[in-house]
Amino acid sequence: MSKKVGILTGGGDCPGLNAVIRGAVYAGIIEHDMEFVGLKYGWRGLLEKDTRPLTLDDVRGILPEGGTILRTSRTNPTSDDDEMTQAVGNFHDLGLDHLIAIGGEDTLGAAYKLWRFDNSFKVVGVPKTIDNDLWGTDVTFGFDTAINIVVEGIDKIHTTARSHNRVLVVEVMGRHAGWIALEAGLAGSADIILMPEDPFDIDVDLCDPLRKLKEAGREYAIVVVSEGAKLKVEHDRDGSLFLQDVDRDEFGHVRLGGIGKILSDEIEDRIGWESRDVVFGHLQRGGAPSAFDRYVSLRFGVTAANAVAEGKSGVMVALNGTEVETIEMSDEIKKIKRVPEELIRLSKLFTGK
Repeated sequence: MSKKVGILTGGGDCPGLNAVIRGAVYAGIIEHDMEFVGLKYGWRGLLEKDTRPLTLDDVRGILPEGGTILRTSRTNPTSDDDEMTQAVGNFHDLGLDHLIAIGGEDTLGAAYKLWRFDNSFKVVGVPKTIDNDLWGTDVTFGFDTAINIVVEGIDKIHTTARSHNRVLVVEVMGRHAGWIALEAGLAGSADIILMPEDPFDIDVDLCDPLRKLKEAGREYAIVVVSEGAKLKVEHDRDGSLFLQDVDRDEFGHVRLGGIGKILSDEIEDRIGWESRDVVFGHLQRGGAPSAFDRYVSLRFGVTAANAVAEGKSGVMVALNGTEVETIEMSDEIKKIKRVPEELIRLSKLFTGK
């Protein structure tokens, strides 16, 4: 019997979301005779029963598009039992047999919580984040696009820094983990890389190495820093140098930003080297996905549809080496995948010299 399947995209937009949708719809319709319904604006679409159809024609040309045709939001459907009851009830009212939830730790955490709340809520998760910090999968789609955007920007920044004899501090995304700073910083020949996993001292880990470079005759330098990088001595409750907005979203996250400006000011004040900050911000998550992200996202979508066809629930799609598979969701789904010590050492081998 044909299954009616809902798809939603939650949290921040990410290159590759549309490719996942396309992969799931193609595999589901062509191989499994499924019917698809898109839930608009993430979990908000489920709570408000805001939907749109998803046919082969609807998804045929969306592969190279950034963002998500379903739109997104940071709505949390699990704030209390009443809201979870409403979400599960709407799932059944819409006639859905299964849901494919595409998102990061918050979206997948909500999916897992709803499934645990009521096992009649059948769900398959697909991990998404440009930060590459999700538990259970080697790589998340969107990350490859993000680091290529950052590397292209750093390559251009080198010429400006050299021309003006400046230090340029590049602030990149990464609330809890420094994967973007690590890989883009190494690929972009950064002089210093600062990440949340390795709390730093402004003098010892930033200004002293820059001072040595300047004394050795270097006329410019590039510093790459994650937005969530922390001082060894915490300056605030979150441990970050700067909180742009103390108001929290529905999942309890504060808005980070501004560490690049603070560090560039500190560099000028402490060693007298003219400095500027560059914040890539939403450029990192915008635009068309890379070839790798398109390919992986399609495979994620196909695997999700196949899992639905097999009747699986409470599972998540994951990349393990070169294989795309499904793994059981667990309480560890909220666990952050951090940069390991050996890669932190690698980042220091090529920087500050």
